[in-house]
Amino acid sequence: MNGAASSGSFGSFVAGAAAAGALVVQPRMGFSDPARMRDGLERTKSAVATTVGTLTIDSYTRVGDQDAARAALAEGTPLNGYPIATHPAALTRSLLDGVLDPGFPVQVRHGSSRPESIIRALTAAGLDATEGGPVSYCLPYGRTPLAESVDNWARCCELLAALVPAPRVPHLESFGGCMLGQLCPPGLLVAISLLEGLFFTRHGISSVSLSYAQQTDPVQDAEAVRALRRLAGEFLPAGVDHHVVLYTYMGVFPGTEDGATRLLEASAQLAVRSGAQRLIVKTAAEAYRIPTVLENVRALETAAATAALAEGPARPGDVDAAGDSEVYREARAFVEAVLELGEDLGRSLKLAFARGLLDVPFCLHPDNAGRSRSFIDPGGRLRWSEVGAMPVTAYRPPGGATPMTADGLLAAVHDVARRFDAVPVPA
Repeated sequence: MNGAASSGSFGSFVAGAAAAGALVVQPRMGFSDPARMRDGLERTKSAVATTVGTLTIDSYTRVGDQDAARAALAEGTPLNGYPIATHPAALTRSLLDGVLDPGFPVQVRHGSSRPESIIRALTAAGLDATEGGPVSYCLPYGRTPLAESVDNWARCCELLAALVPAPRVPHLESFGGCMLGQLCPPGLLVAISLLEGLFFTRHGISSVSLSYAQQTDPVQDAEAVRALRRLAGEFLPAGVDHHVVLYTYMGVFPGTEDGATRLLEASAQLAVRSGAQRLIVKTAAEAYRIPTVLENVRALETAAATAALAEGPARPGDVDAAGDSEVYREARAFVEAVLELGEDLGRSLKLAFARGLLDVPFCLHPDNAGRSRSFIDPGGRLRWSEVGAMPVTAYRPPGGATPMTADGLLAAVHDVARRFDAVPVPA
């Protein structure tokens, strides 16, 4: 049920929906069978919600193994996404024909630190919106050297900008809000997303979205989204179209349908309360398997209905009713530390990780310093217990911090799922 005004680009569609007072909701949906993929897009488009479509790419294509994707298709083996670089461009255009239009843009979502084949395939199919980033699609999900990922993404930003013909506007979303999904204090998540968005603009992209994933505490999460919006206004170049997208919790999901639904509803309320303009939903099936089309549509409609009843920011245009929040101060410290390393942002990102100025907790990538640690405090906020060389301060609770053990880490990872499965959690 898409009625937002749009000039045909992904960014303008989201802006039009926001102007109309609607939260855009989006699934994480991808199937290797074109008929099933088209059915998913059609049902997303007709959902009782303001929606955009998704082509989520399979894991073979994400790592550049087109031979494996071709072999699976030849054998009739279902993949965990749409193999856009293996299916002919004409097939993908046919899949989109009559579905893709100015009132229903479609974004390609993947997970690749080597995305050139995906960029070429999506633009050949007539698409112009995707997501990724030099840090967020390198550190959590593989062992590609950060220097290689930075170079790949610089080249692919420029390629995307060159391959999308005017008047269409290429759109790129930072995936930086979801580093490892959980247990990363929001200041670093916000900073990485902002830095990636800035990296995109320096390589030719003029329409971007910045992401943040719901974490452990709704008050801290609202601070984070507002901080991201504020920093975008302060650091992105004038004239760059941008919006903030929230992800329903990316960590261990509740195992019960009621718990999963409560968590989804909480994310929709958070999106509206904090001023995010788009929400990536998850379904009640997330804890067990890839969700069906019907489960995705149900999640979209649940999120949209919840958002329609939610209370928005205290004032129109309010970016941070609390002033300089803790999350804003931390995020700005990270951003300034990186930008002080030089004009070449790609080089600065590499230096920042090499020196430990950016250091993702519990991340095993060889280019991550691995000296930072985090914990969930008694009030539910994510905080730093060890900061290494980062330009922020560790939290020292009264009576001293309790050292993180393996059992403690496991409990923290399951904290959100356990709380939402047990009883309703106030938003």
